[in-house]
Amino acid sequence: MKRLIFATGNQDKLREIREIMAGLDYEILSMKEAGVEVDIEENGTTFRENALLKARAVHQLCHELVLADDSGLEVDYMDRQPGVFSHRFGGEDTPYSIKNQMIIDRLEGVPDEQRTARFVCAIAAVFPDGTELVKEAAMEGRIGYREAGEHGFGYDPIFYLPEFHCTSAELSPEDKNAVSHRGKALRLMRKELEQK
Repeated sequence: MKRLIFATGNQDKLREIREIMAGLDYEILSMKEAGVEVDIEENGTTFRENALLKARAVHQLCHELVLADDSGLEVDYMDRQPGVFSHRFGGEDTPYSIKNQMIIDRLEGVPDEQRTARFVCAIAAVFPDGTELVKEAAMEGRIGYREAGEHGFGYDPIFYLPEFHCTSAELSPEDKNAVSHRGKALRLMRKELEQK
């Protein structure tokens, strides 16, 4: 079986990826599992740039198929922040419960129609021959008024999906993967890999 190295150390993300890519003719490994150690500075100005930075950095060390994602939350009322700084928003080591409350506080008194937001995901692939490909997708919603839900991670507990009447953290993992930004982008990438 061919190997696919996903440039992440985030176990929650890796679990999602493996669920969405299940049945694909690749063994999906994290950087650690593949024995790749590299400190990648994510200094791109877009999700696409950061995903490519990560995929290229890992590919240079292993020359295998590498996928990397960059994703984050854009809150329209906050000029699409935190955006590419989603992980670093409020401090890199700050718990997401505090980051989520910071966003809720920034939107205090803001009505539903102005609380629009989206999760954006860019998935970059660098193939063994150096060919590159990027797929992007988004999940639209709005910022809730409090955290809700035990599933998901990061900003999921405050990301309200009007069509489901709940946050993305209240969806089952299967339902979330069906509609999430990462799920959509990974399925687009999966189609490409199936044709290789």
